Amino acid sequence: MTESSAVEIEIATRRLMAALDALESAVERRRDADRDENELAARIQALGADRSRLADELDGALVKARKLERTNREISDRLDSAIVTIRSVLDTGEDG
Repeated sequence: MTESSAVEIEIATRRLMAALDALESAVERRRDADRDENELAARIQALGADRSRLADELDGALVKARKLERTNREISDRLDSAIVTIRSVLDTGEDG
């Protein structure tokens, strides 16, 4: 083997090593990207589940709020009726 052949083999070996290093780095970056993508998908799924749960809780809260409003109106009507009755009794008592 001549000295020039040895140099060419050395250059080719260095190029091959550099290419392998670049390939290894690319594989590692891809692995990281895949992991990040999987983590993002898991987070999105968790957010979807949270959204569903919160929507159910909101629906329940709206039902309770409507019941409370209805009860409040009924109590207010009863109080108004009681006030009218008490005033009527007081007015009758003052006239008598």
